[in-house]
Amino acid sequence: MAATLTATWAALVRAHPDALALVEAAHARAWTRADLTAHAEKWRAALPSSVTGRRVTFALPNGPDWFAAFLGLLLAEAVPVPLDPSEPASAQRLLAASAGASFALIADHLEPIECHLIGDITASKFSFNTNKIPEKCHLLGDTFSDICLVKLTSGSTGARRALAFTHAQMLADGRQVCASMGITPDDLNFAVIPFGHSYGLGNLVIPLLAQGTPIVCASVPLPHALAADIARWRPTVFPAVPALLRVLASADLPPDSLAPLRMVISAGAPLAPEIARAFHAKFSLTPHGFYGSSETGGLTYDHSGEATLAGRSVGTPLDGVALTPARDQRFLATSPAVFGNGSFSPPDLATVNDLGELVLHGRTGRTVKIAGRRLDLAGLEQLFLTVPGVLDAFITPHPQTPDELAAVVATQLTAAELRTRLRACLASWKMPRRLVLVPEFPLTARGKPDTQALHALLIR
Repeated sequence: MAATLTATWAALVRAHPDALALVEAAHARAWTRADLTAHAEKWRAALPSSVTGRRVTFALPNGPDWFAAFLGLLLAEAVPVPLDPSEPASAQRLLAASAGASFALIADHLEPIECHLIGDITASKFSFNTNKIPEKCHLLGDTFSDICLVKLTSGSTGARRALAFTHAQMLADGRQVCASMGITPDDLNFAVIPFGHSYGLGNLVIPLLAQGTPIVCASVPLPHALAADIARWRPTVFPAVPALLRVLASADLPPDSLAPLRMVISAGAPLAPEIARAFHAKFSLTPHGFYGSSETGGLTYDHSGEATLAGRSVGTPLDGVALTPARDQRFLATSPAVFGNGSFSPPDLATVNDLGELVLHGRTGRTVKIAGRRLDLAGLEQLFLTVPGVLDAFITPHPQTPDELAAVVATQLTAAELRTRLRACLASWKMPRRLVLVPEFPLTARGKPDTQALHALLIR
């Protein structure tokens, strides 16, 4: 019989029930494996039998309740669909419908999708009026013995998609990440990124459930609070995003603030080498670039951190991952963790350099016609990033005159300084007519550039 997350976790609990599983830094409370399991059993016991075999969305912050809901749904033979806790209730309902969910756990309520309220669930009170569940709430056809969870993609390349992953695929992702990065049960992961995102699932959730690597949930995502959490609880591995590393590097923190950490990982968006070098110079810690996608889980990792500091690449394939070059700078990713049949071609353009490292060149599907000539916007953005002083660039057709370009650029340069430097490397027809300069890009909760917010900056 194939291993499942719940069976793998149950074996860890039986072996060492009193081992540390999770720390809530905000409440200074530690949870053992047995504690977390008992909490999950309470949630499972409160769920109506109608959730069996159906997808259920939930949006909870990092902490014991997230694990209780996730494990409780699995134990009830439901299919969990984690959502971003920052989403308002109305958005959660829409996302639940787009994910094909029959139920949504919103705040303290379990709601049938497109149906009326049926009950309450809190950490201290569990009550459901199961006879009010309407028959029209549909079954999804998921086979519980196979399906572990459903991920919703970020939607950065189009409509958000619901991806059903098996237990085997999620276990493979977590184990490939841990093997490649050298993360062991003796490590202590520092959780700032959300558990429910693909990055959080592969680097935080699955390492705990598959091999017992415990987690410290950060109290507040602010530099001094994070430094205090690290000093008190002494985590060893910190999966981060570029925006967080930039904020820490620029904060008035002493150089030894992050001393307990042995590894800092950066993923979710490209890490500018300037940020990587500033972080390294301040804390004597080298960020390690990490790359993957919702569809594939982790794909590449910069083992030494040298490629990240130089801005050279996103590292070499993880253990168990194969990357095969395809036409037009596309590539095929194959591993036991990949959604569907084990192979997927991400929307990123990339090549493999002489060191076997994956070098990203932007994304597909962003070719426009400017002044009668075709232009790859992703390639132009990459060219902007080679200009000294440019941290990030977003380029799109001008909102009023489509035959011109508009750009949002993250930089400390003035518009005149930037245009002078761009003229040295750009043909005049490629020069954006409108330039909006910002100190940093607005980001989504996943740590990626918020394209809607960037578009809004260009039409003001």
